[in-house]
Amino acid sequence: MKIQSVLIAVVILLVVGYFGYKAYNQFTSEKPERELVYFGPIKKGDNGENIYHTVSDFKFTDQDSNEVTPASFEGKVYVTDFFFTTCESICPIMSKQMQRVNQAFEGEPRVAFLSHTVNPEYDSIPVLKEYAYEHDADSKKWHFVTGPKPYLYQMARESYYLVDSHGDGGADDFIHTERFALIDMDQHIRGYYDGTDSADVDKLINEIKLLLKDYDYKAKQ
Repeated sequence: MKIQSVLIAVVILLVVGYFGYKAYNQFTSEKPERELVYFGPIKKGDNGENIYHTVSDFKFTDQDSNEVTPASFEGKVYVTDFFFTTCESICPIMSKQMQRVNQAFEGEPRVAFLSHTVNPEYDSIPVLKEYAYEHDADSKKWHFVTGPKPYLYQMARESYYLVDSHGDGGADDFIHTERFALIDMDQHIRGYYDGTDSADVDKLINEIKLLLKDYDYKAKQ
């Protein structure tokens, strides 16, 4: 009788230990391997805490004539770039790579994309809609936007910090950059990537996963 009781106790301990280990392992494995850094100017708060740069407010129009603002990305991380539809050099490569990232997160509602034209004089809403169609872009997830040229260029230079050049967005001003930026749910810049380099875009895909994993982990704390 004692032997039977001991065996039952051992089995119970093994079962509890096994499921406890699985629960612990599952919980700890959800913690991201590392935290992404912040980009852009950093200010100090009144208590000495870091205040990270946030993307400024914006209002653009996408390929479906819908207004696009920061509210469009509430609860989402997004990847942004600047391009133009008649570009024959880096832009086709960038758009294909962005399409690849989009496909990697198909069905993930927390990931979105924002592509700004740098040639709003030509890239009308119908032109952007056709370009979006060519890249299998659902406007609920991937916005191709236009707006006043000075405003678009100001965003690229002073909000996303994607280019180092200076200009006023006038007739003789032109921006041409291969860089993607990753923006988190709080409008902070969390990474820059070469949109023409497939290895760097692979890094982007991995870091989006890390960012989402970080949100999931912190939500359970």
